[in-house]
Amino acid sequence: MTLIAFNSPAGNGRYATKSSWVRRGPVHLGTARRRQGRSLTGAGLALLPWLGYLAGTLPPAEAAAWVVLDALEAAALLATGTRLLRADPRHRAPAAAAAVLLLADACIDLATAAPGAEFATAVAMAVAAELPLAALCAALAARPARAGQGTDAGAGSGSGSGWDAGTRTGSGWDAGTRTGSVSGT
Repeated sequence: MTLIAFNSPAGNGRYATKSSWVRRGPVHLGTARRRQGRSLTGAGLALLPWLGYLAGTLPPAEAAAWVVLDALEAAALLATGTRLLRADPRHRAPAAAAAVLLLADACIDLATAAPGAEFATAVAMAVAAELPLAALCAALAARPARAGQGTDAGAGSGSGSGWDAGTRTGSGWDAGTRTGSVSGT
């Protein structure tokens, strides 16, 4: 039910974005937020050709597992990066998923690597790419929302998350259009 509350469109059939519930016009991002969004989007895009390489070089049984794991990582990184670039406060859920997937990938790589060059490659990938991206995603997922930004944590729980009826009045939203989309159905 929580995912429905996070992802269901507002009463007008469109998904809410920060620019639609806080202000109208272009979204202005800080340099750090823009850099983080571009880095995560770039990492997600870089995984796409890697999926083809894995599918073509690994045995079929191994390829299926690794391609699925890396495809999930790419999807989470792309979702987080593009939501950051749009200043969408719903970037936290895919950021948390990306952090967990990247950490799992690094651990599995290190645990299954053969001694020698394969283990050195696994360590290099973990230290240079997977663990720093996981740390960034974990920090993005854990960072509290800025004032006036709204949040996706605790939606529908009465915690003042911005999705409760009446918390966005005065910001251009009609409270009546939102109540049907956040119901527990």
